[in-house]
Amino acid sequence: MADTQTNATHGAAESRLFNDTTLKWVGMAVTGLFTLLIAVFIGYIVVFQVDLGLLIEVVYPQFTDAFVTVLKIVVISSVLSVVAGVFVGLGRVSRTGFTRNVARGYIEFFRGTPLLFQLFVIYFGVPTLWPAGQFPVSDFSVPAAIIGLTLNHAAYIGEAIRGGIESVPGGQMEAARSLGLSYIQSMREVVLPQAWRNALAAIGNDQVILVKDTSLLTVLAVPELISAFRNVNSNTFDPWTPIVIVAVAYLMITIPLGRVVSYLERRADPAGGNS
Repeated sequence: MADTQTNATHGAAESRLFNDTTLKWVGMAVTGLFTLLIAVFIGYIVVFQVDLGLLIEVVYPQFTDAFVTVLKIVVISSVLSVVAGVFVGLGRVSRTGFTRNVARGYIEFFRGTPLLFQLFVIYFGVPTLWPAGQFPVSDFSVPAAIIGLTLNHAAYIGEAIRGGIESVPGGQMEAARSLGLSYIQSMREVVLPQAWRNALAAIGNDQVILVKDTSLLTVLAVPELISAFRNVNSNTFDPWTPIVIVAVAYLMITIPLGRVVSYLERRADPAGGNS
């Protein structure tokens, strides 16, 4: 009986210690402390490490041109990877075994090998398939970057589309077929719109990753943001000023991209779209 009372007392004490209110305040305190540390660190870097004169000097044209280059590559690669990814996803759920296996092999290769390796294959390997000096593209760095990013991210988007299609109840396809629609019409008019809504979050996340993957393009001699950072750092031995510029430049792409994805999710949601 005494043990039971002791256990009950300990249980009551633990419930008071770990109740919702206590955990909420602990969480707020930890979050506030973390935010304060980050703010202090950023403030220290901006005030004591960033050279404003150098910042103004190198923003234009070095980083401005690099930003525009990255933006162009991102826009083109993003559009192409989404379009290609839809077809890859459709291939993954194809009723034809050959098409399904080819799509699976494509995904396994491009998800299973590093993007940097794929860029090397395209940039260094493809031109050697032509006789020496006869490759039709004189400056292949940017086209190779777009091709590599497109092929790589189409694999991830294809898997997102596959997951979106498979999350649509099978009765949707059966109902569409019972109304006289063909398989292709049913997929286009009924299944794909719902699959797109289900996969949109994963696709948006992949597009943000695509933006960050452009940092690898420095190995292809693409004049992008990391290349600009390396040039400024090697000439001035000042790492923090170009680092801050690079960080701001990437966030100027990824934050609006995230907002666009959130907007598209709200529009695609039948309940959210009416609000």
